Amino acid sequence: MKHLKHQINRLISSFPPLKLTMAATPTPRSRHRAGYEIIIALLMGAICHILFTVAVIAMILNMWSGMSLGKGNIPYPWSWIVNCLLLFQFPIVHSFLLTKVGNRLVEKLAPHKTGATLFTTIFAIIASTQLLLLFVIWTPSGTTFWRAEGWLLWIITSLYILNWLFLIKASWDAGAEVQSGMLGWLSLFRSVKPHYPPMPIKGTFKYIRHPIYLAFALTTWTVPTWTPDQLLLACVLTTYCVIGPLAKEKRLKLRYGINWELYKSNTPFWIPSLRRRKRSNFVYLKNIPDHDLN
Repeated sequence: MKHLKHQINRLISSFPPLKLTMAATPTPRSRHRAGYEIIIALLMGAICHILFTVAVIAMILNMWSGMSLGKGNIPYPWSWIVNCLLLFQFPIVHSFLLTKVGNRLVEKLAPHKTGATLFTTIFAIIASTQLLLLFVIWTPSGTTFWRAEGWLLWIITSLYILNWLFLIKASWDAGAEVQSGMLGWLSLFRSVKPHYPPMPIKGTFKYIRHPIYLAFALTTWTVPTWTPDQLLLACVLTTYCVIGPLAKEKRLKLRYGINWELYKSNTPFWIPSLRRRKRSNFVYLKNIPDHDLN
């Protein structure tokens, strides 16, 4: 167990976003408690990252095909009712879990006395499960409006890939350890309090306030195959990507105060500004639990 722990620590210590967590001094714990928490951490981490990876792959492939790869087989018109339920459950549940009541519910879903530490991991597991339900159980309509071919297919597919790279970059800038759920299980593994990254203002966040939402919306529109399914998906998720940040900004204002006001006054919502940003001095408020996982 000690050798395994040492190897995992070495591997993760090379992951830049987790530098502060890896540098934190572990809280003393009994051998029994340590064994229990390490097993729980590794188990939850494996579940989290497997679900996360499979969900992202399913999302990428299904949207690229115009939502025609879903395995649902519900007859018309009930298929549209079920598809709408699958579609709306993601933004509704996702937004609810970001509220104070939702935060407490997520923490209660973790194993005994690990909720506060495993929050990001449990949240990522829930979000990944929601995406899997949406993109795997979806019942395709079988109707295709338009499909790109030849050089146009290559251009649109390239834009699709670029927007996914944009989304990955934005998630990294926001705190990859938080977005992926790694912060939770790793903190439990090391017996440290989760060390959340400061308010993101660098990278893509230097130019717009909500790059993750923008990138996610763009992925739904730069697809080479258009069906009624994809159009519905793009409209609903883009609407969420516009409305969702409004609620998030209220939470950020309460959490970061003047720092958020300074940042907001100098940074556009979605569309980068051509004017030069004013230089502002931000006092980073570190180690404040930030459950806004987008």
